[in-house]
Formats: sequence, structure tokens, C-alpha cells
Amino acid sequence: MGRAVYGGGSPPFLTPPTAPQPLISRNYKGDVGLGEIEHFMGLLLQREEEGALAPLLTHGKVHFLWIKHANLYLVATTKKNSNASLVYSFLYKVVEVFCEYFKELEEESIRDNFVIVYELLDELMDFGFPQTTDSKILQEYITQESNKLETGKSRVPTTVTNAVSWRSEGIKYKKNEVFIDVIESVNLLVSANGSVLLSEVVGTIKLKVFLSGMPELRLGLNDRVLFELTGRGKNKSVELEDVKFHQCVRLSRFDNDRTISFIPPDGDFELMSYRLNTQPLIWIESVIEKFSHSRVEIMVKAKGQFKKQSVANGVEIAVPVPSDADSPKFKTSVGSARYLPERNVVIWTIKSFPGGKEHLMRAHFGLPSVEKEEEEGRPPISVCFEIPYFTVSGIQVRYMKIIEKSGYQALPWVRYITQSGDYQLRTS
Repeated sequence: MGRAVYGGGSPPFLTPPTAPQPLISRNYKGDVGLGEIEHFMGLLLQREEEGALAPLLTHGKVHFLWIKHANLYLVATTKKNSNASLVYSFLYKVVEVFCEYFKELEEESIRDNFVIVYELLDELMDFGFPQTTDSKILQEYITQESNKLETGKSRVPTTVTNAVSWRSEGIKYKKNEVFIDVIESVNLLVSANGSVLLSEVVGTIKLKVFLSGMPELRLGLNDRVLFELTGRGKNKSVELEDVKFHQCVRLSRFDNDRTISFIPPDGDFELMSYRLNTQPLIWIESVIEKFSHSRVEIMVKAKGQFKKQSVANGVEIAVPVPSDADSPKFKTSVGSARYLPERNVVIWTIKSFPGGKEHLMRAHFGLPSVEKEEEEGRPPISVCFEIPYFTVSGIQVRYMKIIEKSGYQALPWVRYITQSGDYQLRTS
């Protein structure tokens, strides 16, 4: 397997309209010729013109698996029937590691850090097999000053060869704490006739770990499968779908008895993510009437369809208006509305929106007597909000056990947040 990073805009390096040279490449196995990568850009542009662009392109016996980040293409090449999921996971991990090192991953940051990039590529993969991909561990022995030659001082930490490659030994804190954030993002797409096309929750459990030594953590959730295994009722349990774990979680243990057991990395990391379907939390009904050459009347009704004891904070409802509208007038039952002509939207802001409540906003705009000839598209209404101390799924952290051989006491803190993701309702 080989790798190459291309640079440039969209499409890249077309300053002369010829295929660019790779910015940097690393051939791990030597089974793919260095000249094969020259076919990639031509193939990509050809597929793009044909409208048949795919994440995997083939030229002869060589497969190109690629992703795009900012103004760069990251390309892996192989002649074998490789595990595509593994290759793409590795490419995204490379992006993550480079972003940790250089803050921004773009053509300039690659050019300015060739030495470090080559060192990282050598550590990230060996003979086509991913190796150390944890940026915290890599930063212990590949530093930003690594291009200054210092012989005899470089020593690879034992962590790299340990079974627990994501955590260093000898970590010490005066106060041992774990912060757990359960964050659920709600994605919604509603058609112009009011049909719900998509309504889902994407949840993540993020940890911030300040623990000494090499602790083992056990996290207990109100998981439906676990409740059924242990003979408890289903009333307050949650059935999670598409569950993904950080590499530190012992998957065999989870498969056997649904215990989430792990030795955590130090600092911030995402322990797990999950997905499930849900009902819309804030429902929007809108009527937008356009009277030719005179005015536009807008009526928007917002209803909180979540628990009455919960409150959505910082609610912002963005309602599109014609680009030639002027002279705005607003009337709201709660909150305030303002017109943003540069975005052609009305923003209705409600600081505090309790569940079960219904609010109304009316807007009036003037239109010029000479109407624009081109037909404008109708952008959707979008909604932003955050509901603290609440999860749509009902997921709960039942316990967090922290076991460490020195026997210290540690405090786990839990916070629940629900927020809007891609939340859109189309208008007719």
C-alpha cells in the first residue's frame, strides 16, 4: 500500500491545466509503482465530468481510495482487495493527527513541515499496517522541534509497544476526576407538505479524564439489552443503534455482558457514539404569502414537543425572505425578531422555550413595484437550540466505577445536553 497527499484548490494544481505532482508520498510495501499516482487526478476529473465520481477509483490493477480535506486530496493506493473501511478510517485518522500537530491541515502546513510529516507517516503505518495513531502518544516522541537534530536523546516511549498504546504510564494528578458529557444532536428534515423525511438523534459520550496511574473504568448505562439480560423491566431502558466505541473499550466484554470496560486515554476523548430515531422536538408551521408588487406576509408557529419540565435555551428560528424585500415589521408572542438582509432571513430569537408551549411570530415586508425576473428558490427554515439536563433518548449514566491499584477515590461528574444538529423544515 502507498499513500500520497495532493495539494491545490478545486480542482487542485490546475494553475497550468495539467495533472499536479503529489505534495508528499510514502510507499510502504513497494508493490505499487511510484508513477501510478500520476493517473489519479486525470481519472478523478474525468469521473467528475461524467457525474460518476466515487470514493474508490481504479486504473488498471491499481485502486485509489481517496478523501478530500480543505484543499488537499489524501490518496491510498493498493493492488489487493484491501479492507476499504480500514483504509478510510486510517485516512481520516491521518487528517486528525495532522490537525492536532499543525492546527490547520492544508497545502501550506504540509510544505512547512515535511520532516515532521515524514516522521509521522513512518509511525502511523508500517508495511501497510496501521500502527500508532494516537496523537497524544505520538507527541511524546515526535515534537514540533523534531527537525532539529539531537542525537542520542530520542527514545520511543514504552507506550508504543504496550497492550495499552493510548495511555502513558506514570500519570499523576493531585485531584482525580472524570467528567462525562452525554451530548445528543437532533437532525430533522421535513418536506414542504409537512412529511417528516428524517428525524434522528446522533448521540456521543465524551470523557475528560484526570486520573493517576493506569485505572480501569466501568460505565453503566440504562441499556435495554443489559436490562433484559439481568431480568429488569424495560420501562426506563434505551435501545441504542449503530453503537461505535473508542479503541480502548473491551469489545469482547461488551458482547458478553454489555459491560463498557476500558482503560481510558488521558484528557479528552470520545468514548462512544450511537444513533436512534426520534420525534421532532420543536415543530414549526409556517405560512408565507407573497402579494405581487406589494408585500410579503409571514406567519410562523413554533411548538415545543418535549417534556414540560425541560427548557430549550437560545432558540433561533431562521425564516427565509425574498432578496428584494424591505421595510420589515414584526410581531412576536415571545422573544424578538430581526431582519438580516445580507442573509435574506428573519431570525426569531427565544431565550427560553419551555416544553409544551406554543409561540407565534408575524412578519410583514414590502416588495418593490418592479419584480425580479428570475425565479428564486425557497430555502428551508432552520432551527438552532440547546436543552440542558435532558436527553431525547432517555439514556442515563447509572454508574461509573473507577478501579486503580493504589485505591484512590475519584469523582465522576455527569452532564446531559441535547442540541440541534442539521434541523430544517422546507417551505412551500
